[in-house]
Amino acid sequence: MDPKTGHPRRWAILGVLVFSLLAVVLDNTILNVAMKTIADETVGLGATQSELEWAINSYTLVFAGLLFTFGVIGDRTGRKRMLFIGMVLFGLASLASAYAQDPTQLILARAAMGIGGAAIMPATLAIISNVFPPGERGKAIGVWAGGVGLAVAIGPITGGLLIEHFWWGSVFLINVPIVLVSLVLISTVVPESRDPKPSRLDPLGVALSIVGLVAIVYGIIRGGALATVFSAEVLVPTVFGLAVLGVFVWWERRIDHPVFDVRNFANVRFSSAIGMMGIVFFAMMGGMFFLTFYLQIVLGFTPVQAGALMIPFAAAQLIFAPLSQRVNQRFGAKLSATVSLIVVTLALGSYALMDQNTPVLLIEIVFFVQGAAMANIMPPATTAIMESLPREKAGVGSAMSNTVRQLAGALGVAVLGSVLSSSYRGEMAPVLAALPADAQHAAGESIMGTMTVAQSMGEQGQALIQPAYAAFVEGMHVTAMVSAVVALLGVVVVARWMPGKPRPVLHTEQREPATV
Repeated sequence: MDPKTGHPRRWAILGVLVFSLLAVVLDNTILNVAMKTIADETVGLGATQSELEWAINSYTLVFAGLLFTFGVIGDRTGRKRMLFIGMVLFGLASLASAYAQDPTQLILARAAMGIGGAAIMPATLAIISNVFPPGERGKAIGVWAGGVGLAVAIGPITGGLLIEHFWWGSVFLINVPIVLVSLVLISTVVPESRDPKPSRLDPLGVALSIVGLVAIVYGIIRGGALATVFSAEVLVPTVFGLAVLGVFVWWERRIDHPVFDVRNFANVRFSSAIGMMGIVFFAMMGGMFFLTFYLQIVLGFTPVQAGALMIPFAAAQLIFAPLSQRVNQRFGAKLSATVSLIVVTLALGSYALMDQNTPVLLIEIVFFVQGAAMANIMPPATTAIMESLPREKAGVGSAMSNTVRQLAGALGVAVLGSVLSSSYRGEMAPVLAALPADAQHAAGESIMGTMTVAQSMGEQGQALIQPAYAAFVEGMHVTAMVSAVVALLGVVVVARWMPGKPRPVLHTEQREPATV
C-alpha cells in the first residue's frame, strides 16, 4: 500500500467499517424507545426505573472504561483482529440481551455488549487512518461520522417498528444479522494493520476507573430509589467511588503511559472544550431518559409514533453538522459554542413548560432546534481540543473526548434519573398512602410502577392514573430545570475559557520612511 495514495480498496473498506459500526450506534438509540416496554411486567421484564438506568449505564461505563485499552491492544495484536473479536462479542452479547429472563441478566448482557463496543469503535478509526492518505482522511472520517448520524436518525423509528410488531428482545436481536454480515465483510475486505511502536497497557488504571465510576453511579441511582442522599447505602459507595477515583488520578499522574492522561487537563483550552462536551451529554442523555416516558405514557404515543417524533432531533443534526465547521471558522469557537449552548439551555428549560396538553408541533420544533444547536457544538469543541494539544497527541485527545462524552452521558442518566425518581416518589406519597406498604413502594418508584399497580387493582386503580401523570410531569419539570442549569454552567465555562476566533497573522515588510 502506497502511503501517498492509500489502499486501492479504501472506500470499500470504509463502507464495511461504517456498516460494522451501525449495530453499536443503532443499539443505543433503539433502547431509548424500548424502555417503556422493558419496564412492563406483562410484555417486558418488569424493570424498575433504577434497573433501566443500569441497563443503559452498564454498557456505557464498560465501553468508556475499556476504550483506550482495546485501542492499544488492537495496535499491538492487529486492528482487523480486534474489530473481528469485538463484533463477535457484540453479537453474542446482543443475543444474550434479547433473551434475558430478568433485569439483572439484561444489565450483565449489556455490560458484555460494552466490551464488544469498546473493541469496535477505536479499531474502525485506526483502520481508516491506516488505509487513507492524509489528504483524504478528513473526508473519510466525515463519511464515518455521517454513518453514525444516520444510525442515530433511524434508530428510534426502527425501535418503534420492532416493538410494535415483535417482542422487546427484537431491539437487540436485530444486531445479530448485522454482525454476521459484518464478520464476512471484515474477513474478505478489511486489511490487517498494526502500530510498529504501540503504547504500553495500564491495567491498574482501567480497573481503578471502572470500579470508581461504578461505585459512584450505584450510589447516585440508589439515592434516587430511596429518595434520600443520607442513607449509608448511598453515602458509602459514593464516598468509596470518589476515593478510588482519587487514587486513579494519583496513579495516572505518576506513570509515563497513562490510560487517561489527566495532565492534559492543566491546559485550560483542552479542559474547557472537554468540559463543554461532558456538560452537553450529561444534560442530553438525562433528558432523553425522561422524554421516553413522557411521550409514551403521559402523551400516550405508541413506540412507532414516539420513535417518529424523535426524527426532527436527528434530522437537524444530519442537516447542520456538515455546515457547522463553516460556522466555527466564520465566528470562532467561543461565539458559536456559546450561542449553541444557550439554545440548548433554553430547549432543555422549555421541557419544564410542557404538560399533558402541549401541542405535538411545539414539541417537534423544540426537538429540531435542540438538534440543530447540538450539531454546532461538537466541531468547536473538537477543534479546540486538537488545537490545544501537540499534533502527535491528536489521537489521544480524540479518545479522551469520546471517553468523557460517554461517562458524562452515564452520569446524566444516573443523576437526572434519580432526580426524576425522587421528585415522583415525593409527589405520589400522599396519593399512595392508603395502599399496603409493598404496593406503596412498587407504585412509588416510577410511573411504570404506578401503572402496573393500577392495572392490578382494576377499576379502583383508575384513581391513581391522573395523579401519576401529574406527578411525572412535575418530576419532569424539576429534572428539566436541573439539566438546564447544568447546561447553563457549560455556557459560563465556554464564555470564560473557550478560545475565540484566531486573529489573522499579518505579514508586514520593513519599509524605509517615506521621503518628501
